[in-house]
Amino acid sequence: MLSLLAVTGATDPILWSELGMRPYLFEIGSFQLRYYSLAYLIGVGFAYWHLSKMIKAPGAPMAQRHADDLFFYGTLGVILGGRLGYAMFYNPSLFVSFEGEGFVSWELLRLWDGGMSFHGGVLGVLAAIAWVSLRGKLSFLRVCDYVAVGVPMGMMLGRISNFINGELWGRPSDVAWAMVFPGADEQARHPSQLYQAGLEGLLLLVVLLLLFWKTRARYRPGLLVGIFTFGIAAARFINEYFREPDVHLAQFAQETGLSMGQWLSIPLILLGLGVTIYAATRKQVGTGAGQPAGQ
Repeated sequence: MLSLLAVTGATDPILWSELGMRPYLFEIGSFQLRYYSLAYLIGVGFAYWHLSKMIKAPGAPMAQRHADDLFFYGTLGVILGGRLGYAMFYNPSLFVSFEGEGFVSWELLRLWDGGMSFHGGVLGVLAAIAWVSLRGKLSFLRVCDYVAVGVPMGMMLGRISNFINGELWGRPSDVAWAMVFPGADEQARHPSQLYQAGLEGLLLLVVLLLLFWKTRARYRPGLLVGIFTFGIAAARFINEYFREPDVHLAQFAQETGLSMGQWLSIPLILLGLGVTIYAATRKQVGTGAGQPAGQ
């Protein structure tokens, strides 16, 4: 009986369409609360809540007012940077999809349709951190450390939302858990969205939380953000081997041997490794419980 089940499971792939999922939590009239939007709301909310908790611990490099500013500017950075980065790196046609006589591409503004770049979001958040650090005379590197800890939560929720939406599917595969996504074709494919949620999200989140709360990593400027940058870029590079490249970039991946996501991840891997080594070889900052915020 067990052998029969094994054979049946190996020959009959999972049908995503039979999992009973839909892209929204509920709808009222024409309004739908989509899981993709909800992922952003919960991810940003968790980051703000956890940052407010972290700065109450000894040695914090900022005060609550700085966390409030980071919440506002960081949210703008994620949305604007993520969308502009997607258009720039993955789909430049969004910049020219005008309707009527408008000066801004309507397709570029349709965030609810999906299409956000992790790399663009990183640049947007870095710009927000630089602005808040400059205004508040804070240590840019230490603020990055504190912000980095909460980011994987949003990454995890975003990838889970991609799976619920049945988008960004993986490459064809014959693994036992391969799925047929109706938006792709009849081939069984890797559920690569879940791989990314686990590796880029959950695993990295657990590692950074443990490092912050159970070790003295937060007293080495750059260590947490260095590990985050290296970890998430390396995870993205690995996961790209299982993820189907965007249709309009499939030829690029075939010609270069790597996907666009992998090429964009290589500089981040090197940067993260460099920052981690730099932080690990420098002296710790002050660890006194009475250290003023922002020092």
